[in-house]
Amino acid sequence: MRKAGIYIPYLNTIGGGERYAMTVASCLAQSGWQVDVFWDERGMGKRLEERLGLDLRKVNFVSNIFKEKLVKKQQLMKNYDFIFFVSDGSIPFLFGKRNILHFQIPFHNVGGKKLLNRVKLKRIDTIICNSRFTKGFIDKEYGVKSEVVYPPVGVKEFKPGKKEDIILSVGRFSRLMQAKRQDVLIDGFKQTRKGDKSRLISRYKLILAGGTDVGKDEAFEKLKKEARGQPIEIIENPPFTELKKLYAQAKIFWHAAGFGTDENKEPEKVEHFGIVTVEAMAAGCVPVVINKGGQPEIVSHNLNGLLWNSKQELVKQTLKLIKDEKLREKLAKAAQKRAQNFSQEKFCQEIVKLSQCFS
Repeated sequence: MRKAGIYIPYLNTIGGGERYAMTVASCLAQSGWQVDVFWDERGMGKRLEERLGLDLRKVNFVSNIFKEKLVKKQQLMKNYDFIFFVSDGSIPFLFGKRNILHFQIPFHNVGGKKLLNRVKLKRIDTIICNSRFTKGFIDKEYGVKSEVVYPPVGVKEFKPGKKEDIILSVGRFSRLMQAKRQDVLIDGFKQTRKGDKSRLISRYKLILAGGTDVGKDEAFEKLKKEARGQPIEIIENPPFTELKKLYAQAKIFWHAAGFGTDENKEPEKVEHFGIVTVEAMAAGCVPVVINKGGQPEIVSHNLNGLLWNSKQELVKQTLKLIKDEKLREKLAKAAQKRAQNFSQEKFCQEIVKLSQCFS
């Protein structure tokens, strides 16, 4: 039986990179591979299954060989037909028969072309990125030619329901590296209400849903203050069932991560792909999203959604949808169709195809 080893440095954070790597594990296990995930914490498999909704019953969680010294690590890795490693910006020494290195983040100015990195890269057979946006920075930083395999999205989980006059945004309430800029959306919603002489927007409410950081956050408290007196609802840490319901009900989906950021200088601050945008589209929400990062790879302007570059454009595009129901319905159907291109099934097909190169 062919053996695959998978490692991600921060598996216990259970974010986008972890979903990516564990879907690789699930896909390969279902295709007959013996899959070992290098992680020492007991019970991690069950925890990941519960959080990610993946079938990991055939996946083994084994001792982390990357803690070992180089010689022993080399000996252990030689037992694997290939290794799948999610990079934290560094280049590891990989000694599988074949090796894949995956980048989730558009790292830059990290000394990617140093001599030691060039030596390590000679052991890497394929470099994968989660978007063309990420690929552009990775190829330049490390002097490589990577491939793009878009992240897996559980599009089957999201279906349109009875649509209501709701504008929805989903994203973590955080001031960390990649702020989702809900403050921009609140201000944009206020401007949209002021700019609508037809008063159609008066029927709409804005819902901001997402996870919150532990402890009091002044920026989050400021958001709540800015929303007071407006038809704006803030939902903290919604369970997955409620999130699906919100997607099903909403007519329009907003996203503003990276607003005010020069994506060429600070690419880490924009959305590298945009899983929540795909989820919303699968549920028949028309995406009205910022024209930065990986978003334009998902949304084609005026075909399956709308893109914007300024608050004025956000207001204009949203009012256009609200005033033209036929246009909204047309874009909603096209958005649903587009979302299928990022399905988990399609992702597995691409991963299995890559694995066949290592038979």
